[in-house]
Amino acid sequence: MIDTDPALFDGGRRLPLVEDFYTIQGEGFHAGKPAYFIRLGGCDVGCRWCDAKYTWNPRRYPPVDVQVVIDRALTCPARAIVITGGEPLLYPLDILTRTLHDRGLQIFLETSGTHPFSGRFDWVCLSPKRQQPPLDEAFRRAHELKVIVEREDDLQWAEQNAARVGDDCLLYLQPEWSVYERMMPLLVEYAKAHPQWNISIQTHKFMHIP
Repeated sequence: MIDTDPALFDGGRRLPLVEDFYTIQGEGFHAGKPAYFIRLGGCDVGCRWCDAKYTWNPRRYPPVDVQVVIDRALTCPARAIVITGGEPLLYPLDILTRTLHDRGLQIFLETSGTHPFSGRFDWVCLSPKRQQPPLDEAFRRAHELKVIVEREDDLQWAEQNAARVGDDCLLYLQPEWSVYERMMPLLVEYAKAHPQWNISIQTHKFMHIP
């Protein structure tokens, strides 16, 4: 159980920061876009293929004053912020996102959708997981649905989730990295037969950047 005691985070004035850095978004609709990443610790979903398992235990990351993070983000020449994790919706994000918005930055969220929303976002990328499906609210809020495909029957799971998002939500299939070469031909043919789907790849791994 992850400790999200409000007193620990002072209503979002402190958050368990894993890292923050300036890079290029590697996945989904905004792939190729320069952005400042804010990665928070803590996740209770536990995907076996997760490439950020080091974020799972928030106790490794003592709460940090969000103003410190905001000040660093404001020095970045890009005007896009990606809030990711871990699972960032474990925490109150109103202060962080409101302050960044007030300074003219766009805020993009990456989430599994397993916890209630807090904060203001210009773009929500929902990446649903079988073992802990998203809340109804997440489907309503999603601008982008990104389903990780590890095996062929994940395509059925993808369609189940696509049926729950809004008509304007963009749909992406992304091969799980360790089976990228094996799954890509299947995804290419599937997207060609079902052109409502796009293919996302982890371009940052090809670029050898964070």
